[in-house]
Amino acid sequence: MKYRRKIILLLLLLLLLWILHRQHRFSTKKLQGTYRCWSVDTQSKELKLSDWFFPSKSMNLTNTSWSAPIVWEGTFDEEVLEKYYAKHKITVGLTVFAVGRYIDHYLKKFISSADMFFMAGHKVIIYVLIDDLSRMPWIQLSRLRTIKVFEIKREKRWQDISMMRMKTISEHVVNHIQYEVDFLFCMDVDQIFIGKYGLETLGESVAQLHAYWYKEDPKEVPYERNESSEAYIPIGMGDFYYHAAVFGGTPIQVLDIARECLKGIMNDKKNSIEAVWHDESHLNKYFFLHKPTKLLSPEYCWDYGRMNGLYYPNIKLYWAVKDYKNLRVIT
Repeated sequence: MKYRRKIILLLLLLLLLWILHRQHRFSTKKLQGTYRCWSVDTQSKELKLSDWFFPSKSMNLTNTSWSAPIVWEGTFDEEVLEKYYAKHKITVGLTVFAVGRYIDHYLKKFISSADMFFMAGHKVIIYVLIDDLSRMPWIQLSRLRTIKVFEIKREKRWQDISMMRMKTISEHVVNHIQYEVDFLFCMDVDQIFIGKYGLETLGESVAQLHAYWYKEDPKEVPYERNESSEAYIPIGMGDFYYHAAVFGGTPIQVLDIARECLKGIMNDKKNSIEAVWHDESHLNKYFFLHKPTKLLSPEYCWDYGRMNGLYYPNIKLYWAVKDYKNLRVIT
């Protein structure tokens, strides 16, 4: 009799809990939502594009057909971005390849200028991927800046150096970078920062408009036109021509970019095909299939040498003087 009462009471309790559950539907997701509401955590408020991006303030093209912003100087509110990221502490990674004669000619200027202008005031890890550790220059960095140096395999041809960086990027992202940074940029070493390269550039998937081709019709840009190549883009298709000297995003997104480009490069190699602009051709194919969530204007990667008098007053990064005849000699 005593045990029967206990069983009846237990059954009644279970029935009561079931009724309450049916009435209130108090799921785990609702519990989490309620917690957020109770905590009134204004710091976790998501930053919307309209909070900081003002396309009407520019005479240039500022939006793509898939509604991704094209960032120009004057289209963003730096103060809003700084306030947001002051509450959401981030670390930004920057990978740079330095091989052969490029080490002595460009690396120190690139790192020194990045130290001054790249994500100023925020934590940055510069990953130097170099084929001769003994030639790594000593550079005193500012606070919040860290440099990590990794030795990489030396390739026989400069074309292979260019294409195999996708393999190296993917390996290092998997091994350690993805656990150390919130955003990651991959850049060529033969460039120099001269203006603030800031928070407005951060995004899930970031592509750089090529300074030579950003005003051209997609029919005129140098996409890969060999139908047998993995990088092939048919005439009449495509959106913009992107520069492989700068691309970025979240580590996982950069990993996907690098892996897909590498897959295309290796498939072409099996068929004795080499895309017209090597890894850049494959990067353009990737962004043709997977639209970037943010585009950077040519101000973020400019060439003073070949732009026929065109001038923008707010250049952030520019191409250093090229000397391919001497620098692309593999020693």
